[in-house]
Order: sequence, then structure tokens, then C-alpha cells
Amino acid sequence: MRVLFISGELIGSAVIHQLLKEGHDVKLYVEHPDRKNCLAGFVEQVSNWEKELDWVGKDGLIVFDDVNFADLPDRLRQAGYSVFGGNAASNKMELDRQHFQQLLADSGVKTLPSYDFATPDAAADFVKNNPDYWVLKQNTHISALNYVGQRSNGTDILDMLQYYKKENITSVHLQKRVVGVEIGVARYFNGEHWVGPIEINLEHKRFMNGDIGPLTAEMGTLMWYEDDEQQPLFQATLAKLTDHLIKIDYKGDIDIGCIVNAEGVWPLEATTRFGTPAAELQCELQISPWGEVLKAIADGKPYDLKYSTDYGIVVSIALPPFPFAPDLASGARVTTSTGVSLFFSEDFSPEDFSHIHFEEIAKAKLPDGKEHYYHAGHHGYALYVTGKGSSVQAARTSAYARVNKISIPNMMYRTDIGLKFINEEQEKLRQWGWIR
Repeated sequence: MRVLFISGELIGSAVIHQLLKEGHDVKLYVEHPDRKNCLAGFVEQVSNWEKELDWVGKDGLIVFDDVNFADLPDRLRQAGYSVFGGNAASNKMELDRQHFQQLLADSGVKTLPSYDFATPDAAADFVKNNPDYWVLKQNTHISALNYVGQRSNGTDILDMLQYYKKENITSVHLQKRVVGVEIGVARYFNGEHWVGPIEINLEHKRFMNGDIGPLTAEMGTLMWYEDDEQQPLFQATLAKLTDHLIKIDYKGDIDIGCIVNAEGVWPLEATTRFGTPAAELQCELQISPWGEVLKAIADGKPYDLKYSTDYGIVVSIALPPFPFAPDLASGARVTTSTGVSLFFSEDFSPEDFSHIHFEEIAKAKLPDGKEHYYHAGHHGYALYVTGKGSSVQAARTSAYARVNKISIPNMMYRTDIGLKFINEEQEKLRQWGWIR
């Protein structure tokens, strides 16, 4: 099958690799200028996706992996193309946080007090009049400058809002902070029905072990699948959005990140696209061919998705200037890791290689015929390493055994992915009735 993959910043890079492994004819368009050279040597890249429409045809598949293409997926569907991914209405669910909170409330889902502000100054005036623990976010899917308030009088939020103002960040979203376990629930939707199992995931967003440091896009995730339609998290969140997803003809992957505690589930935000590194873990746990799954969802057809019942662990391997993008450095010169080489240990096997998922990596042939892998991006999202097992600890052992066989100058990663779940979160979630 011919597949035209239209990407914003390679969020769906793992899926691209899977489609290639399955023998599909894939062409890739990358919009973000800092990532246009990534995956060179792996997949044919194009500079103009419109010129490839005749090539992919109405029998092929077009895949979108980001929320920055407005109504383009809608227009292509209306023109008769088979398209997997979001649309203008689903993009708004992710990019307009207050819109999503209102949508949840209208669908019968409990929500936390939350507010949008056009400017940091307007948000600061609100916090001064309503001192409390607040969570500060941008109305984008960029999380590096999000901040979880730690002071009851809101003074730390006010300080961060001054930074937002200096960096000209608008618009601003505030949400009441709640204490509990952060957990996500996700599933595929084909425009009419849910497809495949329910995905449960626990992200590790802080930069350093022990949830210390700045928020990142993701340092690693624990994930597993469940097939019980009455799964409590699913019924309390995604299931209540079914009618809306039918109304907007959504055809893709949707995730709701939540805080749960003994009192209830509190949705924080929606991801109406592939997640990173959620997609890498989906590649680890999904058995059914990716081409078949994506095509069925794009065409609105049912699909009996086969999957592993194991736990999955993914570890993000990052390089400087991660976790801060070059364009967040206020014009200062930033040293990136573009061009540094990736090395594998001598005992690195083909089986090990199947659990490595490249994002900002490219490859080239050396004069001696050997393949040279190197970092080709500017943001430091180098690659992801996955593993699975019948227990969380077994999945950890599998993933980190492969991490230890990789060497990149100045590589960074967390060594505690999944440990908090083992030590405390699993028991809490079971006591509260959110997982089995």
C-alpha cells in the first residue's frame, strides 16, 4: 500500500518505521524545519505533499500525526482520500484547553475549575484575586514551560507568568490543582465506533528521577491494554465523548490525561493524535499490522485489533539542548547535538534493534559499507527504547537492558520509569477502583 505520511514534528516517527517494516511504500513530509533531515536514510522524504496526492491516490492512505494542519484532513477526506488522523474539530479539543473542559462538562464529565486568558497579565490579575494552587499551561501541546503550582498563595505562578510575559507566550490556561495519581486513557475511534482495546498509560514528564526538574514532552511511559468495555477510567471519560466524536467524524487515536483519586477522575487535557512516546509503546504491544489498522480506521471500518497483554515500558533517550528547544532560548546561542554519532554494543542483536525507535536520527552508508547512525535534529529527541513483560519489573528489565547497549555522547534518560507505579501507585489505583 502507498502511504503519504504528513508530519508536523515527527510525533508519529515510530509508526513510520513500522509501516516500512511491513513493506508499505511510504513517503514522508515533515513541516518543522528543525526536523526535516531526521529519518534521512530510512524513508523517502518529500518537500511538497500536494505533489504526492496523485502518487498515493484514492486507494492509498494519508496519515497525519499532529494538530497543526487545521482543516486539511477534512478537505482531503471530502476529496475522496483515505485519511487517518484528526480534523479541525478534534484539533480544537487539544489546542483550546477551555473548549475541551466545556466539552467534557457538556458530556457529563466532572471537571476542575479552569480558565483561559488572552495575556499573562490577565492571568496574573486573576491569581492575585484568587490565590490558590494553580497549574499553568500554554494553549499548545508544548509542555516544557508548563508549571504546577507549589505555593498556596500563588506567588510562584505569578513569577512564572512574568516569564511567560517576557517570552510573549499567549494564550494562557489556568486549572485548579488536584492531588492524586496522573494517568491516561486512550483508544482508537473510526468515526462511528471505538476500535481495539482500551489503553492505560502513566507518563513520566519530569526531567529527572523522582519527578524532579522541568516538565518535558515525556521521559518515559508505562502502558498496558485492557479489553473490558466497563473499565472505570474509560467509562468515566472517553466513553462519554462518543457522541461528540461521531458528530465530528473523528478517525484516529485519542487520549485523555487525568488525575484520579478516591473522589473521582479529573480530566486535564486531550491528545487527539499519536502521542510520544505512547506510539512507540503501541508499536511494542500491538500485534496487528499497522497498515491494516490505520487503513480500517481511516475508512470507518471495524477491526479486530490483536495485542499483547503484557506491560510495556518506554525510555526516552535525549540529547542537549533537551528539554528546552532552541527557539526557547531568547536568541542566545544554543549548542545542539546535531551530527553526533550513535553507537551500539558488540552484542546488540536484531531483536534488540526491533525495540529501538528513532525520531531525530538519520543514517548513511560509510565508505566501508557499514551503516552510520547520527543525530540529525536540533531539539534532542533522539530515540526511544521499549520493552515488555508479564510484570512491570520484567518490562523495566527488558527495556533498560537495551538502553545499556546504546551509547551517544551526552545522552540523558531516566532510570526509574515504572518504579513509582510498582512502589505506590498501583496499590492506590486498585484501592480507588480505577484499575483491576
